[in-house]
Amino acid sequence: MINYGQRVAVGVSGGKDSLVLLYILKKISKNNNNDIIAITIDEGIEGYRDESLTIVKDFCNELEVPFKIFSYKDLFGSSMDEAVVKRPSKKVSSCSICGTFRRRALDVAALSMQSDILATAHNLDDHLQTFMINLFSGDVGRIGWMYPQPITYQNGLKKIKPLVELYENEIVFYAFHMGIEFQADECPYMNESIRSDFRAFFNDLEKIHPGIKYNCFNSMNKLSRIVKNSDNDKQIKNACLNCGGISTDEICSVCKTVLMLDMNKKKLKN
Repeated sequence: MINYGQRVAVGVSGGKDSLVLLYILKKISKNNNNDIIAITIDEGIEGYRDESLTIVKDFCNELEVPFKIFSYKDLFGSSMDEAVVKRPSKKVSSCSICGTFRRRALDVAALSMQSDILATAHNLDDHLQTFMINLFSGDVGRIGWMYPQPITYQNGLKKIKPLVELYENEIVFYAFHMGIEFQADECPYMNESIRSDFRAFFNDLEKIHPGIKYNCFNSMNKLSRIVKNSDNDKQIKNACLNCGGISTDEICSVCKTVLMLDMNKKKLKN
């Protein structure tokens, strides 16, 4: 995933997964001459993000890793708390807005730090949940984008998910074993997403049928590969006409979301 001498930006939230990933990549970078940097996205959620920012800052100082914060407010004109107020209705979930902004924010952050690679700490549980969300929402095309192999986009940035074959609880055990302090509080908006339901569903299945998560992971990857290679798969090749970012359509989802929030803000004023 990572070649000798490459600069790697690690998306670090302050949770267990991202801190473990940063720790491991920093550890192996010494023999691979990699320049490791940490980027943190501040969504602007009052009373939630402050703790994690402190944890990330202290951990990066301990590892001697450069660290920079990028905020939704600066990048998109709205904090997450503001976006929730501006949205047309609760049918537009906070998680869908946050996910759209976060993906772009990580790209922008990594490129601004002149990184060759963006590493994110998605684990096996995250992968299963995202697959099911795409399936149940009818967004089959996105399943093809999920195939967990490193991808290099037109902007030259390569994206990797080194922890994607690990169970969430394995990463928790590793964090405790290595004495890595992490934020345990859940996002206050998490209950708006069906992700929590899928997490509970898979955890209950795993208790009764140990190993079933990994079997599902392998099956989902096979399906994802089929969709990815199909003629009907919508490849990410276009550049947004508005911002120039990566998009499947003429206007990217980020610009559409920003426009939606701005338009509804004007309606609320009137």
